[in-house]
Parts: sequence; structure tokens; C-alpha cells
Amino acid sequence: MTSISTESPRTALSWKLVPAVLVSVSGVFLFGIGSDLMGYGLLATGLVSAALIDLGLLRHLALIAAGMVIISSVPLNADLSLEHMALMGGALALAVLVPWLASRFGYRENIIKFPVNTGRKWPRTAKLYLIGVVALGYFILPVYLISTGSYQNWPNASNPTIFWRLFLGVNAVGIWDELFFICTTFTLLRQHFPDWLANILQATIFSSFLWEIGYQSWGPLLTFPFALLQGYTFKLTKSFTYVVTVHLLFDLVLFLALVHAHSRDWLPIFLS
Repeated sequence: MTSISTESPRTALSWKLVPAVLVSVSGVFLFGIGSDLMGYGLLATGLVSAALIDLGLLRHLALIAAGMVIISSVPLNADLSLEHMALMGGALALAVLVPWLASRFGYRENIIKFPVNTGRKWPRTAKLYLIGVVALGYFILPVYLISTGSYQNWPNASNPTIFWRLFLGVNAVGIWDELFFICTTFTLLRQHFPDWLANILQATIFSSFLWEIGYQSWGPLLTFPFALLQGYTFKLTKSFTYVVTVHLLFDLVLFLALVHAHSRDWLPIFLS
């Protein structure tokens, strides 16, 4: 739609926000509510409206949508059978690879990046933040998991094989979260919206995904702020390595809390 080019920047932004919100909210239905009909309907409507409003926005929303469709094609749960781990792992890998390959070699863009070695040292505040993440996880996660019974969304890790598969799965999904939601979704949305708005949009999809993974009950009150903080942290540090470190430290506490919640005599290090 060429007509919006003559409108004020604020009006143009409002028009562009419509398809982005539709794509973002589709994640609530695909992953949170589990309604494929509504989810895919909102996703398709978002892409069609983007085609009418801004073709550049369409190109980037299509990349995000491609990843979401791939993710939604497999059950997202903590089934630790080798078959399911391979199926889910393959889907998650494709959900990152397809947008990156399409952007890099199809669109000839270099927007989606995974900056590992930024050459900058982490300041003291960044290191203190890591300690704060562990402390918050220690006090919040056991209370949340046990009081809501959400720990039952993950298997009992009393078996050594399940113990290590759970450890691997929790960490692998944590790394993937940053690859797709922060380095891909947030980065693409930032090309069209202010950082704060792009962050809210990605956090909506991020927390919806985590709901299906197992963070249910009042879990979104925990996961949505976490997703916002990860986006903001990536904006400040421009470091994939740092946001992954934050996430893996939090997930380490999650893993220990899950083991403790299933078998209270194991790891009696928590207050709950």
C-alpha cells in the first residue's frame, strides 16, 4: 500500500503494528491455548495485511511465521524419549535455520546474527546481574513449581538416564530460545518498530512457547518479564553469549528445582 508513505510516521507505524500484533498474538493460540485454527488464521491474516501495508515488513514477518509454523508442527513437551527429542530437536533447529538461510541467501540481508565473540569484556554490573539471576531463580522457581504443581509437566529425573536427558533438554531449549526469539524474532522486528515495542511483540511469542513447554498456571507472570529482560539485555550487550549465559544460569536453577520438586529428599538446598 503506497498511500501510507504520505502519512505521518506515527500513522504509518500504527498501520504496520496491525500485522505484527496479529503474528505475535497467533503464538498465544498456537502455543498457549492450543488452537491451531485460530493460530494459523491470525498468522495468515497478519501476513496478508502486511502485504497490503509494507512489503519489507511482510518479508520479515514471513521469516518469523515460518519458524513458528515449523515449531507448531511438533508436540512441545518434556517427553524425553529419544524419538521425541530427535523430532523436537530437528524442528527447533529448522525453525532457526530456515529464517536465517532465507534472510541471508534469499533476501541477501545480514540482519540475523548470533554474536558470540564481541571482543568486549563484561562490566562488573553484567557479572553482578548474573548473580542476581541465580538468586531470583533460587527464591522464585521452587515456589512456583511446587505451589502450582507445574513441576509435573517435566518428568521425574530419579532415573540416571532421564536425569541427564532432562539436563540436556532444559539447556538445549534455553539456547534455542535465544537463537529464535531474541537473535531472530526480536532482531527482525527491530527493523520496523521501536525497540520497546519489538521487545513486547517477541516476548508475547516467547512466553506463549514457554507455556506449552510447561510454564503454566501463573508461569507467564514469570516468563513474560524474563523474555522482556532478555530482549533488553541483548539490546544493551549485543552479545548472544551473554544472554545465553543468563538463560543457562537460570535454567540450571530450574533443573535443580525440578529434581528437588519431584524428590524432596534430593538436593535439599531449597527453602520450599
